[in-house]
Amino acid sequence: MEAIVEQFGGWLSWLIPLIVLIAVILPAAVRILREYERGVVFRLGKLLCAKGPGLILLIPIVDKMVRVDLRVVTVDVPKQDMMTCDNVPVSVDAVVYFRVMDAEAAIVKVENFLRATSLIAQTTLRSVVGQAELDELLSQRDKINRKLQEIIDRQTDPWGVKVTAVEIRDVSLPETMRRAMARQAEVERERRAKVIHAEGEYQAAERLVQAGERIAKQPIALQLRFLQTIGDVSNERTTLAVLPLPIELFAPYLQKNREPRET
Repeated sequence: MEAIVEQFGGWLSWLIPLIVLIAVILPAAVRILREYERGVVFRLGKLLCAKGPGLILLIPIVDKMVRVDLRVVTVDVPKQDMMTCDNVPVSVDAVVYFRVMDAEAAIVKVENFLRATSLIAQTTLRSVVGQAELDELLSQRDKINRKLQEIIDRQTDPWGVKVTAVEIRDVSLPETMRRAMARQAEVERERRAKVIHAEGEYQAAERLVQAGERIAKQPIALQLRFLQTIGDVSNERTTLAVLPLPIELFAPYLQKNREPRET
């Protein structure tokens, strides 16, 4: 019995330290990466490779791993106060969508790719908007978005970062500029209304000229028009109606009276 106890005690003497050692080493040696994650492994400070997803085995103390998320990241570009090409003060903010395409480059070639991309987006936004006019900024926003995306993507490409889209979210103008633009829009609408009215008057005059030429060729048309006008007036509930009688109505009778009578 004493021999069994001594043997069991001997097992415990080395089993307990083994369990403690496994409990300490196992979390440092085993990593589980999700489908959208990659692990950049460094061995004694030297880049080894990018691993994942799934179960990753590391050598404790020797290997170090940095997790990299491959999903699309959204970065809000803070509102930037700037001047447009035509000297109009504006405040513009934007949203940048990007994702990591090369996990090794994103960790090795830049200290913090998220902050670096955000700063690049801010400076590029100020540069591009400063080269555009206000009308272009308001009416051709898609064109400016594409230009921003191309410039930022070209600058972040060495870091293994792919910029998928850049969207200008809001363009704020001073209150005085808003009132001036409102007055400009009102004057423009009045100008269009006057042009449309003048065009209508011109077309109506052209039609009247054509109608006069047609009536001059067929005098009977004037009489028919006069009779139609009398019929329209008779349908109105009026007590008194004054109608001018055109001389042309009596022209056939006058001409008949002027003809010499046969003897």
